[in-house]
Amino acid sequence: MWELRLSPCRCLQEQSVRGRGVEVRGPQAPVPAWCDLLCPEDLSRDAPCALSQLPAKRGHWVQPAPDPLLSSSVGILSAQAELSITPEPAQPAEGDNVTLVVRGLSGEELAYSWYAGPTLSLTHLVASYIVSTGDETPGPSHTGREAVRPDGSLDIRGVLPGHSGTYLLQTLNRQLQTEVGYGHVQVYEILAPPTVIANHTALVEHRDTLRLLCSSPSPAEARWFFNGDALPIAVRLGLSPDGRVLTRHGIRREEAGAYQCEVWNPISVSRSEPLNLTVYFGPERVAILQDGTTRTGCTIRVDFNASLSLRCVSRSCPEPEYMWAFNGQALQSSQAHLDISGMTAAQEGTYTCIAKNPKTLLSGSASVVVKLSAAAVTMMIVPVPAKPMEGLDVTLTVQGYPKDLLVYAWYRGPASEPNRLLSQLPSGNWIAGPAHTGREVGFANCSLLVQKLNLTDAGRYVLKTVTLQGKTDTLEVELQVARECGAGLCARGSQARPCLPFIHPATRRGRRLRLIAASGLPNFCAHERDSRGWLF
Repeated sequence: MWELRLSPCRCLQEQSVRGRGVEVRGPQAPVPAWCDLLCPEDLSRDAPCALSQLPAKRGHWVQPAPDPLLSSSVGILSAQAELSITPEPAQPAEGDNVTLVVRGLSGEELAYSWYAGPTLSLTHLVASYIVSTGDETPGPSHTGREAVRPDGSLDIRGVLPGHSGTYLLQTLNRQLQTEVGYGHVQVYEILAPPTVIANHTALVEHRDTLRLLCSSPSPAEARWFFNGDALPIAVRLGLSPDGRVLTRHGIRREEAGAYQCEVWNPISVSRSEPLNLTVYFGPERVAILQDGTTRTGCTIRVDFNASLSLRCVSRSCPEPEYMWAFNGQALQSSQAHLDISGMTAAQEGTYTCIAKNPKTLLSGSASVVVKLSAAAVTMMIVPVPAKPMEGLDVTLTVQGYPKDLLVYAWYRGPASEPNRLLSQLPSGNWIAGPAHTGREVGFANCSLLVQKLNLTDAGRYVLKTVTLQGKTDTLEVELQVARECGAGLCARGSQARPCLPFIHPATRRGRRLRLIAASGLPNFCAHERDSRGWLF
């Protein structure tokens, strides 16, 4: 059987709470707060002063105390003790006044000793209080905010987060018995808004990884919000164990939006400002629209000389860069739309839109085929220039020529062999005819070039075409050739006359033409006219 033997007013400095009871550790340095106050007045000189070591009976321990690790946020008594310590308010906020209320006292207490820590150690001593005198002696852990009440409760003014922790109360009664009660205080701070920190705020879909950190100086719990709502379950799978870090590998476009984190404790909630995340993707589903209708891969037929507007669309973030190509050749257009005006056969072909995303470096394309409508495929011959002059070249341009052309032939005058200028064979080469002067050239689109015009080139020209289906078409055009005169005068002998329209001899033969507005046609000269203004 153990027996505690101490000299009068000999105290123990260090006692500790271990296992299920108070462990006694032999004599240590004296504790002035207890010995100097209690021994001279309240106890005889032969009585020991180590309050935590005072036995109720010889060889008997003080009441066992429970393990602090098994305690709750309020005081819990040991199996044999009746003391309880309860903080009021139970969940104090930073700056509140808190009282550790003691219940279960016998009313015969001589002194109280409060400790802010898990052990009855002098370094954790907050204050000692003598009931009979009301004297209070601060200890090493006193912060200037604590005060012991006569009923043994402890007041803490304006608590700080540092006041959180375990508090021990040791009492001494007139039978020189001690009791130990303990409780826990958790001071909750008023939380400041956290900050969301991202590795990047603009990422490429399926390629980049997102990492978001909820930064807060408080150890409070954190939770995440996406576009104002609680984080979806699929995204929550990327949270760290403490909930402070969100990681998403192979980010997807659906995860673009506003992210916020929130820290909270039982008395305070604070949410961060939103961080907006952009996810780049595309281009996808590139398409060409005509009047709002998708025409990708289709053939669009347009009337002759009509207009056509095409628009390229795609799913992409950001908006892609566009370019257009015609029959594989790039066009000078960097807009999403392409306008075709004055539709002719030369504008028939394949139009391709190419969309490129400058962020993802991906591209896509779509194409349509544009053709003249069946009603528009009516051939016509247009001289270029419209008013050819002697000595210059003229091209008899054929618009709307048949695409299934087999052969064609040009004639000066009626479509007969003696008048044939040239013919083009199915191979694409052309051969000269009996009327060829060496100045005529044929093209694949049926056009005819006549070089270095002279006055005899004026007259009727006939084009005859034959298609692969054997269809034959004949088209005529009247060509006029003007002779340029210096200063608008035609010199003949010693007289200068105003220039008049030139009429081919074949046209004048057997006719008389009335001269019309001769003075308004300075570039044409007539050889003969009579006093009545008739041209022969």
